[in-house]
Amino acid sequence: MFLTAFLLLVALGAQGAHGEEKEEAQRRGHVSVVIVGGTGDLAKKYLWQGFFHLYVNQVSSGNTFSFYGGGLSPADKGAALLSEILKAVSCSKDVSQERCALVKEQFLRLSLYRQLKTLEDYQNLDKEIKQQLNEEGMTEAGRLFYLSVPAFAYADIAEKINNSCRPASEAWLRVVLEKPFGHDYKSAQVLASQLGSSLKDEEMYRIDHYLGKQVVSKILPFRIENRKSLDPIWNKQHIERVEIVLKETLDVKGRIPFYDEYGVIRDVLQNHLTEVMTLLTMKLPVNVSSAEEVLRNKLHIFRSLQPLGNNQAVIGQYQAYRAEVQQELNKTKDHVSRTPTFAAVLAHIDEAQYEGVPLLLISGKMLDQRVGYARILFKNDIFCLQNTHSVHCKPKQIVFYFGHGSLQYPAILVSKNLFKPTLMDSEWKEVTEHTDVSVLGLPISDYYVQTPKEQREAYTELISHIFAGRKNSFISTENLLASWGLWTPLLTSLASSHPRIYPGGADNGDMLDVRLRGNDISFISEAVIISPDQMGSANDFQVMQGKFRGTVMVSAWAEELVEKLAEDMQEAAEAAVRDAGVFHLALSGGSTPLALFQRLALHHFTFPWRDTHVWMVDERCVPMTEPESNFHGLYNYLLQHVRVPYYNIHPMPVQLNQRLCVEEDGGALLYEKELGKLVNGSSFHFVVLGVGYDGHTASLFPGGKVDEHGESLVILTESPVKPHQRMTLTLNAINRAQKVALLVMGKGKHELITQLSRVKDNTDKYPVTGVNPDNGKLVWYIDYDALLG
Repeated sequence: MFLTAFLLLVALGAQGAHGEEKEEAQRRGHVSVVIVGGTGDLAKKYLWQGFFHLYVNQVSSGNTFSFYGGGLSPADKGAALLSEILKAVSCSKDVSQERCALVKEQFLRLSLYRQLKTLEDYQNLDKEIKQQLNEEGMTEAGRLFYLSVPAFAYADIAEKINNSCRPASEAWLRVVLEKPFGHDYKSAQVLASQLGSSLKDEEMYRIDHYLGKQVVSKILPFRIENRKSLDPIWNKQHIERVEIVLKETLDVKGRIPFYDEYGVIRDVLQNHLTEVMTLLTMKLPVNVSSAEEVLRNKLHIFRSLQPLGNNQAVIGQYQAYRAEVQQELNKTKDHVSRTPTFAAVLAHIDEAQYEGVPLLLISGKMLDQRVGYARILFKNDIFCLQNTHSVHCKPKQIVFYFGHGSLQYPAILVSKNLFKPTLMDSEWKEVTEHTDVSVLGLPISDYYVQTPKEQREAYTELISHIFAGRKNSFISTENLLASWGLWTPLLTSLASSHPRIYPGGADNGDMLDVRLRGNDISFISEAVIISPDQMGSANDFQVMQGKFRGTVMVSAWAEELVEKLAEDMQEAAEAAVRDAGVFHLALSGGSTPLALFQRLALHHFTFPWRDTHVWMVDERCVPMTEPESNFHGLYNYLLQHVRVPYYNIHPMPVQLNQRLCVEEDGGALLYEKELGKLVNGSSFHFVVLGVGYDGHTASLFPGGKVDEHGESLVILTESPVKPHQRMTLTLNAINRAQKVALLVMGKGKHELITQLSRVKDNTDKYPVTGVNPDNGKLVWYIDYDALLG
């Protein structure tokens, strides 16, 4: 049957092949295509059409094919469903009616339904493929399995394929996986490990259909072809911001079981928009066809992206979503879902080329129009005094327009006040006749416009790449984990946040408009539709002031508490610089202040770092390059991200003469002399301390006779835990400070806080009770977890 079909079609010739689809698989012969989930919605809408297109363009290339739609349904029911789906496939315009009718008839004859449920089902499929190969006397080129099933089934199916349905050793195996690839970093890692036990990395094709969109696939070639014009302006001096936007008008009815678990960030931003972002910002590869080089350059961008915190995101939920969740998940009317259907996220790349350039990623359901685009908006240094309509005064921008919206077709647009782009290849054309539409603030006539000569569907494009064994349009394991590494902390921090409720469509007005300030993003409008269940929730996050151990206490949830402490530090810094021209800040080590360091680095761009001296409260006796070093943590989370003059940074000299904390080397005395020389009266302006579970602070531990240190400012101490040797400021040094902040966070500290609230000063048992500035101010910053337990 296969041989007959092949010989018949050879006579008609391979009409209608498109560019890259002319690439052949590595080995000619028979190819078995198996769509697992072959009667599902995705297969019905896109996959069978894509594989039919592949068949039309490859059937005369020396390969023969068989197609199987696999499913859980019994054979008779599944075959009927598949038959209805296959009737709808169609040819592209450049295929003649005669040829189309013939290839479609053959395609339908070659496409069969098979129940694929048990290991035995996969074994029977393997036997059937081998039997057909023997009967027709054909060589096997490869097997392509497309898993159009929920992700939880991937590992089991991959194991069945590996154990019972692999092709002969000379043939290739390609297994295609649909997103979602995990729910967060850990689950993605687990899934990757499970799949890795059955499949080799080169056998897996994780599909992100956005990479198959014609405009997205041309981002790198466009940048390369136009690098002479782009290189001088593709940087922070010229780019005002980058926007990557996907707006949708539909709701998620019928998809609630999936969507309520994942939400808009996991569904769109973590994959589609992130991939576009990397293509726009990565270093250009020497060889754009090299999957390895493209991956290396993408991973470099992931490593350079600054961490995403709550202040880099705003989220929303369309008003009807709550009722849809209650209905489809059979929940009571009291049930509230916090799953966002809208998100706007602000990212920054910590590299000189893009320093300070906002990267804005936005997507949402129930918005005003369906459109997707990436825009690079450039700064305009021209001011038109009278002729404000001059082309020179209009926005300078490049738009990668994915489709829909006012333009209705995919295109790359370059505003005419930038440059005229090179036409990339014979498959693209320049549009010179324009309809009366505007795109992002400019009439279409103000752009140079390029569009594909023939619009092709993304899945069709990617299926041709899979067949050709081209992997640079697919998501590798490293790429996947790097992306989840960026997004998981943000998703965790947003899990308890209430999204802004919006009505949907045109009624949204300005409710979802955002403002960018430094590294922060926020909604512009304060008008929020709040559902009754959310009333009063804002009170849960207020910063409260009170008393603890007879002195000032500030309390809030952890993130708000750190935000308040950072604001207080900046206020103290600005006052000190204003009065004395310098700010002396002493910072403790350990894990507690890391969130504070990160907050300062990412949000306090006006902090007077140039006039700030950074000192250490204490240090472990390990080399500064070791992760256990307090200075190492301070550097990683703060110092490398801010502009403190290097001579204003004062690490403790725990390593002298190639030895660590040896008394006779005099490191403590050396630090004390430096402090006395630079700090007026050895009085820091601001000291940040933590407190350990045992009541220690700095490296002053219970039983250490902290009252017996006399006039010393810096000493060596012994810790009960490794590394035992420490260098620390004494209570004498700490209590000379103008302000001391004691930061206490986490439920694990609740018992300690309870004890400290009851005991009197007892520095031998609780060294922290000895913190009592002589002429300064002590403020306890205690989060609600530590305070309330």
